[in-house]
Amino acid sequence: MKKNIRDLTYAALEEQLQEMGEPRFRVKQVFPWIYKEIDSFDEMRNIPQSLRGKLAEKFVLHNIKIKEKYISKIDETRRYLLQLGDGNFVESVLMKYKHGYSICISSQVGCAMGCAFCASTRCGKVRNLSAGEIIDQVVAVQRDLGCRINNIVMMGIGEPLDNFENVMVFLENVNHPLGLAVGHRHITLSTCGIVPKILELAEKELQITLSVSLHACSNEKRSAIMPVNRKYPIEELLEACRYYIGKTNRRISFEYTLIQGVNDSEQEAEKLLRLVRGMLCHVNLIPVNPVKETGFAAGSRAGIERFQHVLTEGGISATIRREMGRDISAACGQLRSQRLEV
Repeated sequence: MKKNIRDLTYAALEEQLQEMGEPRFRVKQVFPWIYKEIDSFDEMRNIPQSLRGKLAEKFVLHNIKIKEKYISKIDETRRYLLQLGDGNFVESVLMKYKHGYSICISSQVGCAMGCAFCASTRCGKVRNLSAGEIIDQVVAVQRDLGCRINNIVMMGIGEPLDNFENVMVFLENVNHPLGLAVGHRHITLSTCGIVPKILELAEKELQITLSVSLHACSNEKRSAIMPVNRKYPIEELLEACRYYIGKTNRRISFEYTLIQGVNDSEQEAEKLLRLVRGMLCHVNLIPVNPVKETGFAAGSRAGIERFQHVLTEGGISATIRREMGRDISAACGQLRSQRLEV
């Protein structure tokens, strides 16, 4: 199988071209073309035909296609079911804000983390996405949209830190000034809390936003809904978060999914306040998406606002996530799950 050329960093492409007998300057010509909306190497107009032929023999330009697309009548959110070259499916979601477009992308086919409230993990993990397949989602959706995407959120199917090496290549490529040139400060990476990889990520001192899924304030409760907590309990996770903040001087966003009768009481809000007080952080409160297989439900708006009030009165920045695309299949992973059930 030919390699996706978007799997290559700028340096790796330069090395490949030199191995093909090409002069060093060719990389400055070829690399920008990789991120343009073209379908074949023949469209690289300023590249010699002989080199275009060599590239076509060795690489593919992209390895993804839009299989299904749904556009919300409420807020113009777009949900995409994307098919990879091997027939597997992932999902991406495009959201429109006043400041521009944000895309939520996947990092794996399926997920091994087993979070109880999440549709993405129901069928387990199939495989990691390559760096090229991750960036293919951005390019494909940007092409369908017809304009630039400003922000990237790695909160789709999969656990990004369980695909660490490919995600690091993706972050390098998407940020490259000759590529899509998306600044790291416009990228959010979400994790369920793989402590060693948080520490490894901290050492890279990237200016991305790290988003940590917390969702409960005790090890007993968190382990029941997030199996990763059995390996990396809350105390270890928060210690890693403090280390990350110290290394990067970047604020962490704690994701907290509110599940009625499980973790949404004012008492739980007070426990959360005690856990994160003093940290450079923000808390993003998320009413749980209704997935029929889990039986979980979101509480009332008034209850969610009371939870938020406890945090803000205690000095913690806290917002309630705006629900978008409610009319086009709510939870991440549902489109893929429906396709697998057919």
